[in-house]
Amino acid sequence: MSWMTLSLTLIFVFIPLLLSKTLNLGLERDTIVATLRSTIQLIAVGFVLKFVFDSEHPVFILLMVLLMIVAAVQNARHKGKAIKGITWKLFVTFAAIEVLTQTVLLGLHIVPATAQYIISLSGMVIGNSMVLAILFLNRFTAEVEAHRDESELILSLGGTPKQSINRQLLKAIQASMIPTIESQKTIGIVQLPGMMSGQIIAGADPIQAVQFQLLVVFLLLATAAMTSVFLGFLSYRSLFTERMQLLKIESD
Repeated sequence: MSWMTLSLTLIFVFIPLLLSKTLNLGLERDTIVATLRSTIQLIAVGFVLKFVFDSEHPVFILLMVLLMIVAAVQNARHKGKAIKGITWKLFVTFAAIEVLTQTVLLGLHIVPATAQYIISLSGMVIGNSMVLAILFLNRFTAEVEAHRDESELILSLGGTPKQSINRQLLKAIQASMIPTIESQKTIGIVQLPGMMSGQIIAGADPIQAVQFQLLVVFLLLATAAMTSVFLGFLSYRSLFTERMQLLKIESD
């Protein structure tokens, strides 16, 4: 695809702009900003990745993964600002999941230990983990605030902080995992995933494309579970004072 051909795809940007203007949705500015940011960011990342892939130096690979984690933390932490130390909790969660998944992938020789595979799969893992963290934090804080009276009653009867919000914690973990599980039920029927479609368009054998897509499917399923559980059990204690009193959660 040439740059001239790519420019023709701006037709798809004009459609939401036209609809927003016609229906007075007020989304024109956000649409333009999103388009410009995604274009600039992707082009910049493309040049960076070309350099990293060509060099194959472990330091550059590590820096690229670290940049992804830091960016994910910055984007997700606003949803958990009511939780003390949410920034480092998110960082530990994303880093732990990255280490665990790469240990399995590289340790069992499922994929080659090259920048092309490490960075691509890391991007999928960290990006999915970020979305799941946002979903979890949003649901968890809402559940805790909605059942504040119940939690305070349990605390007044001698219950521990974990006992007082255990039901809310499990509900938030469950709710944040549902979108991933449900979307995977229709893969191959309702939707052809991006990785599989990209490989097929590039000329890869469809069966090989399916094998790689299944790798990603299983990887993201594990990521969904680990993100919610790790972040949940790292965070819940921060909602209480040293005297085991439930803190007030400020709404966004």
